[in-house]
Amino acid sequence: MDERGRWGGASGRELAGQVRRVGRAASRSGSAGAAGRELVGELRRLGEVEAPARLLPAVLAAVGVGDAYARVDAAIGPVYVAYSDRGVSFVSRAADEREFERRFRARFDRPVYRLEGLPARLERAVRRRLAGERADVRFDLRGLSPFTSAVLSKAREIPRGEVRPYAWVAAEIGHPGAVRAVGSALGNNPVPLLIPCHRVVRSDGRIGDYALGAEAKRAVLAAEGVAADELEDLAHAGVRYFGSDTTRIYCHPTCRHARRVTDRHRVTFRSAGEAVAAGYRPCKVCRPVRAA
Repeated sequence: MDERGRWGGASGRELAGQVRRVGRAASRSGSAGAAGRELVGELRRLGEVEAPARLLPAVLAAVGVGDAYARVDAAIGPVYVAYSDRGVSFVSRAADEREFERRFRARFDRPVYRLEGLPARLERAVRRRLAGERADVRFDLRGLSPFTSAVLSKAREIPRGEVRPYAWVAAEIGHPGAVRAVGSALGNNPVPLLIPCHRVVRSDGRIGDYALGAEAKRAVLAAEGVAADELEDLAHAGVRYFGSDTTRIYCHPTCRHARRVTDRHRVTFRSAGEAVAAGYRPCKVCRPVRAA
């Protein structure tokens, strides 16, 4: 089907003409009863309808021939979201549709088609995910290395309103020495915002870079309730963990348990080793990297 609703080179009207000829032949032979003649009439009227141009991209994406995309509003402003028959494949900001299409084709080397809006079910799921709610969104991550896929999978586990350092991701996926590689993998995330790589910060506690830009990272974190400036202040002071002198447990500063600790009972640590040496145990929820 082309943009004018033509199937296999024939328009709806041309197909209806073929139906009319079949119907006349069937009527002459007496093989078509009232139900058959009614069906032929319905098919004739169908020939007067042309498929809307926006149907083509959705059909092509659904059958795996290229991707389709549409603009969606996010905390950092409008972004473009592309999807294939496998799931969401690319999320990016761009000045306009042409720039987005150039970026998509340069990265994936396959066609992409514009839609006025995402399919209703997908759009609801994407908007819920952007709002920090749970939503079932499938992803098309073909072409990524197993390491990058593991990094992105771990990033998806970080709760809204919390952050973890690169070193945490590296340790969690079983590659504690691959901190720099974790940063590179996050920078290669094709679906930022939906897979929350913005929730991973530098191992020294500073906010760090982001696939959509450092300022966008700050804006998204702020929308999720994370004060980036406060994290930067802690990093500048060398504080990596908070502990509670009542539970004798230490956490990442944004862990929900760390936030419950009052100023009176909060203890700060510059490293996991310092916390362990002081007799503190790592939180079982945020799982700070244990001291060697």
